[in-house]
Amino acid sequence: MVTTKQQLDLETLLAEDSTFYGDLFAHVVKWQGDLYLEDGLHRAVRAALQQRQVLHARVLELD
Repeated sequence: MVTTKQQLDLETLLAEDSTFYGDLFAHVVKWQGDLYLEDGLHRAVRAALQQRQVLHARVLELD
């Protein structure tokens, strides 16, 4: 998965419930066989820090 943001908002990452006002799922675009993480980098990092191997996301396929 390719990330599209260069910086991570630390406040969002460390928030107890960062999805209270937002979507529960990360947003991913599939284009030419690659997955681009459009929104939800904090969710992906949090999953990695918790050693989870699954990230739930909404995927838009443009292939």
